[in-house]
Amino acid sequence: MLSLLDIRARIEAGTLTPAGAIDLCRAAIAAREPDLHALVTLDPAPAIPETGPLAGIAVGVKDIIDSAGLPSQMGSPIYAGWMPRGDAAVVSRLKQLGAVALAKTTTTAFASSDPTETVNPHDPGHTPGGSSAGSAAAVGAGMLPLALGTQTAGSVIRPASFCGCAAVKPSFRLIPTVGVKTYSWALDTVGLFAAGVADVAHALALVTGRPEIERAEAGSAPRIAVVRQDFAGDPEPEAEAALTRARQAAERSGARASDLVLPQELAQAWERHRLIQNYEGRLALAWEYDTQADALPPRTRAHLDDGAAISPAQYDDARRHGHHARRVLKGLFADYDAILTFSAPGPAPATLVSTGDPRFNQLWTLMGVPCVNVPVPGHRLPVGVQVIGRFGDDGRALAVARMIEAALRG
Repeated sequence: MLSLLDIRARIEAGTLTPAGAIDLCRAAIAAREPDLHALVTLDPAPAIPETGPLAGIAVGVKDIIDSAGLPSQMGSPIYAGWMPRGDAAVVSRLKQLGAVALAKTTTTAFASSDPTETVNPHDPGHTPGGSSAGSAAAVGAGMLPLALGTQTAGSVIRPASFCGCAAVKPSFRLIPTVGVKTYSWALDTVGLFAAGVADVAHALALVTGRPEIERAEAGSAPRIAVVRQDFAGDPEPEAEAALTRARQAAERSGARASDLVLPQELAQAWERHRLIQNYEGRLALAWEYDTQADALPPRTRAHLDDGAAISPAQYDDARRHGHHARRVLKGLFADYDAILTFSAPGPAPATLVSTGDPRFNQLWTLMGVPCVNVPVPGHRLPVGVQVIGRFGDDGRALAVARMIEAALRG
């Protein structure tokens, strides 16, 4: 994979130019993209800044996120050829830092559940996940050093696990969603994909203007709660093995790991995540649902149909459960520095008609807490583990994830 930090080190050492770094990506895209189908649009002649902390870094932009000069088509024929006049806030910030928005990456329609044409970079018969399929696959295939995705249920962490790259879904609203097509305003979160945890930590620190995120340390003996989310069903053996290996790696590095069964309040919130998502999706996509229903793909249409059947009282009750669960989770973090859990039920399923199951992600999205996917090496098909931090403590979550990643590689 192309490492953001390695590219920047070569540029700063004078052995690579920003334009040369973009050419590396173009060569990798030419080699892999014909079989991968991860990109919607490639900018043929982007402006390439010579300066800036991300000069020379090519970024893939999920195709529900606006980037001026490139179409935003939302994974739907309804928006075929639609051109935004400006950049989403996060894209504007990346350009200010010197990065190049080189490509739009595939998304499921409106970041919902209907699969794209993208295949898994490790086996074309397996899904890359969704809805940020193209971003995860492009980074996992080594075509891009950085990509943007969004998560409403599990659309950053799960595809990162399936495609074998690092990713962060930061604390809710740490990265602005202005200029991003809304599905659920209470859940949608912009996230980052890169080759390793240090890469996503560096990018997140720059994008948010918070250098302390990258400087945070795990400490000599971080307290880690190992959580299996029994209410979400059983994982596959590969996911269980990855969690065990990650726990052992953390303990070798000095962490104190202990099993934790989550309180019932969190299980109750998990049960209501999809209710909130579908209710808000029906409102956010009201124009598409009311006027373009026949153009909506089947899973998206079914989710919006479900949302139309949810009453405001049911929605309000679900939101109350979510608020209460956040307070309970905040109390748990008095005793732990991070939570370690599954990123996905197992490796990428052997199908291209499904994007996989987000059941191990949706609670944490509803809680609004930072989540980091750490790839666990040793499998033909990648499997990741998920490090969860307390709300607003993204730096600590990333530091613990870096510690585990280093121990796994060692």
